[in-house]
Amino acid sequence: MHKFTVTVTQQIGADTAEEAALLMYQELAKGLPPLRFSATDEARTTTDVTLDRAKAEEFASVDHTADPGNW
Repeated sequence: MHKFTVTVTQQIGADTAEEAALLMYQELAKGLPPLRFSATDEARTTTDVTLDRAKAEEFASVDHTADPGNW
């Protein structure tokens, strides 16, 4: 199994980095999950990913830990 570092990709207007982080936290706490991400693998190759909300919600509703491929 590969390991990835997944980063939320969203532009936020703010006066400071801390304010931008707080605004992002506010969005995550009250809104829908983000759909735009960057995923970086062990070789430091980065791929930008935009999810389809319906497909993401369907995937999230399934327990993927039961998949023998995850063992």
